[in-house]
Amino acid sequence: MTDTVNGGASVGFLAPLDRAEALAWWEERAADVAAGRLAVWAAHDRDRVLGTVSLAFPAKPNSRHRAEVVKLMVHPDARGRGLGRRLLATAEGAAAEAGVTLLHLDTEAGSPAERLYRATGWTAIGSIPDYAASPDGELRPTTIYYKRVPATALTR
Repeated sequence: MTDTVNGGASVGFLAPLDRAEALAWWEERAADVAAGRLAVWAAHDRDRVLGTVSLAFPAKPNSRHRAEVVKLMVHPDARGRGLGRRLLATAEGAAAEAGVTLLHLDTEAGSPAERLYRATGWTAIGSIPDYAASPDGELRPTTIYYKRVPATALTR
């Protein structure tokens, strides 16, 4: 996470992000994971994490058919090898198995992530100006995407 943020990826943090701050953020997610409100996957290469993706599940009864894809991150050294695509497919497959029929996410407008989402069948529905600060503190727009998740044999 630190290398991703310090390399310019807008995933909710300002640079420079240090290891202690990143670790504290992940530790704060443990209760949501234990409660089933958040699912997290990590791609490893021996002793280091090369990427992550998470699904956030809403608690409201009228929202249980959907989930949000959050914190899809690929380490700068691992980009361009399909890892982001594989992580996204993992989250989409898990969503289908959980009975989720609709996914949504937001990403910095104009970022390389937009190419990934469009190439994997996500639909952009619009942008919000000045939505979040980039790692260097500049306010940037975000684009909202959604994708319908086909039902699997496990959910029928």
